[in-house]
Amino acid sequence: MLGNGKTRIFAGAGYSVSRAGVQLRGGLFRRSPGDTDWQTLTAGLPDKVEVRAIAVHPQNPEVIYVGTQDGPYRSTDAGNHWERLGFPDRDAVVWSLTIHPTRPHIMYAGTSPVALYRSENSGDTWHKLHQAKSPAHCEKAGFDTRTVRITVDPSRPDDIYAALEVSGVIRSADAGETWTDMSASLIKLAGEPHLKSSVGGRSCGDCEGMLDSHAIAVSGAAPGTAFLAIRMGLFRSDDRGASWYDTQIGRFSPLTYCRDVIVSPHDERVMYACLSPAAFSNDGSLYRSDDMAQTWRRIDHGVKADSTLMAVAAHPSERARVYCISRGGQVFGTEDSGASWQEYRLPEGVQDAYTVACA
Repeated sequence: MLGNGKTRIFAGAGYSVSRAGVQLRGGLFRRSPGDTDWQTLTAGLPDKVEVRAIAVHPQNPEVIYVGTQDGPYRSTDAGNHWERLGFPDRDAVVWSLTIHPTRPHIMYAGTSPVALYRSENSGDTWHKLHQAKSPAHCEKAGFDTRTVRITVDPSRPDDIYAALEVSGVIRSADAGETWTDMSASLIKLAGEPHLKSSVGGRSCGDCEGMLDSHAIAVSGAAPGTAFLAIRMGLFRSDDRGASWYDTQIGRFSPLTYCRDVIVSPHDERVMYACLSPAAFSNDGSLYRSDDMAQTWRRIDHGVKADSTLMAVAAHPSERARVYCISRGGQVFGTEDSGASWQEYRLPEGVQDAYTVACA
């Protein structure tokens, strides 16, 4: 919560053209739950900014980072003004930003095409991690593989995981200096009939769905355990990514396309997952687990997502507040741990939303 006592919600979207040929609006948006409208944030940001990653500093909620089509930007006044950081590559499309959970001066950024960067001074300057590359399991002309999530194991602070869309998972055991492909088990699982998936045109064939990573989460309650959100559901590794198995989230939800999974900042056993029918759909739901993904229950009651649910964010200091965002520009929020929900639809024309954060 900021000095003026307001919780603020941030949402990011990209510019694109709909399947009907309509130009969709992107941008960065901010509001408080009691506001009547979203504010469009532009001061210091690139023209027609596209935002696919947002990170809030854990010790100062007025410090916000966003990933844009021109590298990472930072605000020190809760989004009123922005500055481009000392990032070495211009025109780098940033899809993921992560602040180290135990060393908050260290940050990681991931781009498309796949590349990873590290900052050791809270984002002031960055350098490229040259050993971090896509394993190129599932290439397709015209679709660059993306670094969609970077996650640090809080119990093993040099263990870094990167989820790649569409190319599996890589892991570093030395804070990002070297990387290992952790996808072999995912590819093997794709041999099972119910885990085969391909939308055509990719080099990996039926393995595509198992390599279509969207998010990865690691809880301090289970050192060495990682949870991977992919097209085919939610998968778990108990050996730092060496092998993966299906958590069978379909036992609890009729929707199993998993776009996001996070660990609560207030309880390491509590997790949230965004589930939908497919990448482009007219449905989506938010689920919560209180036992590290052993069981799940739907919590977004009284609201209806009309498109794929893309991301979820838990408030860093108020455990009752949770927010999620749909691809079509709906933001849903609860202030009472899911007992009731409000919908905050983004401005007209925003229909390619990716990320949500709160502070």
